[in-house]
Amino acid sequence: MKKALFTLLTLTVVLSTLFLTGCQKKADGDSASGGAPVVVKTMAYGDNSNAEGMSWERIVGYFMDENPDVIIDYEMLYDEAYHQKVVARLASGDVPHMAYMGADARWGAPWKEAGQQWDHRDLLKDSMYDTSLIPAMGPNGEIYEIPLGTSNLTTVLFMNKALVEELGFSEPKTYEDIKAMVPAAQAAGLEVISIDGADGWAWGSCVMSAFHARTSGDPNWVSKAVDGQNKFTDPEFVAALELIDMMVKDGVIEQKAVLVDYGTNISNYSNGKALFMVQGQWAAGGIENPEVADNTVMMAWPAMPGEKAGGAGSVGAAIQVGYGLTKAGAADENVKAAAMRFLDVFYSEEETTQRLRDGAIVAPILKGYQTPSDLPAIIAEKVRFAQSVALQSDVVDAFLSGAPNDTLNAGMQKIVAGQSTPAEVAAEVEGLLR
Repeated sequence: MKKALFTLLTLTVVLSTLFLTGCQKKADGDSASGGAPVVVKTMAYGDNSNAEGMSWERIVGYFMDENPDVIIDYEMLYDEAYHQKVVARLASGDVPHMAYMGADARWGAPWKEAGQQWDHRDLLKDSMYDTSLIPAMGPNGEIYEIPLGTSNLTTVLFMNKALVEELGFSEPKTYEDIKAMVPAAQAAGLEVISIDGADGWAWGSCVMSAFHARTSGDPNWVSKAVDGQNKFTDPEFVAALELIDMMVKDGVIEQKAVLVDYGTNISNYSNGKALFMVQGQWAAGGIENPEVADNTVMMAWPAMPGEKAGGAGSVGAAIQVGYGLTKAGAADENVKAAAMRFLDVFYSEEETTQRLRDGAIVAPILKGYQTPSDLPAIIAEKVRFAQSVALQSDVVDAFLSGAPNDTLNAGMQKIVAGQSTPAEVAAEVEGLLR
């Protein structure tokens, strides 16, 4: 009897010791399966004083609380410091598993040059993402990162629907429809299309980024020109510049537009002084007059004279940045699985809706997303428009930079002011580029 009791006590002590040892391992950070946690080395964007950085820290914090078998080991930097560190880490071979990246020259080129881009198409859950809202980032349709939202739309026409209808018109389908509004608008002392023409970038980002596709039929005409496949002196690009000259001569855009700055442009539209405003989607937040904001329709430029089928309906769009795996991160199956588990939380409907409310994204890329009913009408309109864009075209300054881009922007201002011709501007840009 005593021997049996002793054996029972001994077994109890042994089991208790094993239980406590297992608990200690979990407390020290080991996974539930008894192995070490998976560490996902990450380069994050933001700082601890801005919304992006604070949101990142909050999401990482609660993710690791719920997933003790994963450690998101991140370095967070902001603005130019981030870009410099990306280059330095890639050059040294200290490649992160996951990073904030994009697909253009600024956000994507370093990863491309280092051979660290990874196609995420097979990793995206069909039940979660609407991949029709994610543009191709590689020559074969590759998706190198998961965008925070739909693309940043730069060539948007904001239409004051109530004002247009007051003059007896409706949403234009062609340029001729807009041109027909000129006499009535002038008689009422209104502009037809308002633009901040004093800002050179507005002509490139908000006008030419759609027009080059319309006249060439190729939404990627600009990036191909920078690569040497096209020339800015080609007839189709000169024709795009001629559309600007045409609009001024037709009274659709006033010559004095070259004196209008960004704030004045939005103010003029917000105060009912123009039927349309051209700007990027971000200008929606600056329309302070609720009557105008609630009656605004966001649209693509209508069909333009000489438009080719391949560019019909194009809207200039810069692919949104986001987080993605590097080739180094995807090479380790455990790291890849852990990173994607984190990204499912980071891109969840709850977090996406918060980014939408904060103005951090244009529209969600989630499948079946329902816009909350309490959002301002102009934000809901922005979501509707972004999810309806059928064709995205190159934003000029995402590919053309330095003196050629500056010369193009200044050249368009000269065309409006009657100081230069489209052919002259095109020749100067091409000469500087080559």
